[in-house]
Amino acid sequence: MRAIVVRQLAAEGPHGSIPVRVYAPAGDAVHPGLVWNHGGAFAGGDLDMPEADWVSRSLAERGFVVVSVDYRLAVEGVHFPVPSDDVVAAFRWVAAHTAELGIDPARLAIGGASAGGDLAAGALLRLRDAGGPLPARALLAYPTVHPELPSFSAELEAAVALHGPDDPRFEPDAVREMNLNFAGDEATMSDPYAFPGLADPTGLPPVFVLNSEVDTLRASGEAFAASLARHGVTVLSLFEPGSRHGHLNRPDEAAARRSIDRITAWLSTPALP
Repeated sequence: MRAIVVRQLAAEGPHGSIPVRVYAPAGDAVHPGLVWNHGGAFAGGDLDMPEADWVSRSLAERGFVVVSVDYRLAVEGVHFPVPSDDVVAAFRWVAAHTAELGIDPARLAIGGASAGGDLAAGALLRLRDAGGPLPARALLAYPTVHPELPSFSAELEAAVALHGPDDPRFEPDAVREMNLNFAGDEATMSDPYAFPGLADPTGLPPVFVLNSEVDTLRASGEAFAASLARHGVTVLSLFEPGSRHGHLNRPDEAAARRSIDRITAWLSTPALP
């Protein structure tokens, strides 16, 4: 693994300064980049959680410059579009500073996990509709991108049923409550920038949707991947066998380490169609 350098910087956005943590391989070479957004139900999480720090360090050790975004959380009266504004602004800031950050601008990606996956997908739509700049590709780990949880496939229902009642399970009512807190009101629950699963995703760059296997939120990630494919977007959709939601936040589990290998391979693939 490569030695890495970690820096605390800040991007500017419409709501003020946005803390970002930059993880980069040591040296002066230019590398692929990833703007990364942690999860936490829109209302939790930070740059020190494994899903942010461990993921970023692991990818930097493998040759990527990762910019982890400390977007504003949906707490104390903060709602959409504020967290989304932060993610869009952070991506634009990285795109404007690729030379200083050691990033190849042609290989700059955006990504996120869980709620961060929703924010990354929403940023894709907003950047597309604003005329760019668009990332070269997007990575969505177990994203939740619908205002209400889609129906479960028979295979997903069976996978969840195999595990005991004490295992974490996101029920539809709880998912809707989480999303309504993020949205702030009922009207925003139908906004495709807030919930990209509602959008026409035509024209988006290639997307990798990596779900957890035993995870009711997989219904959202898989439905979004199907929509991407229907609209002509290059998409890779799979789940990590044996994993539960948020498995990148548990680096001691083999599933998390396997996923880092999958992510590395996909981000390292030459230009996708």
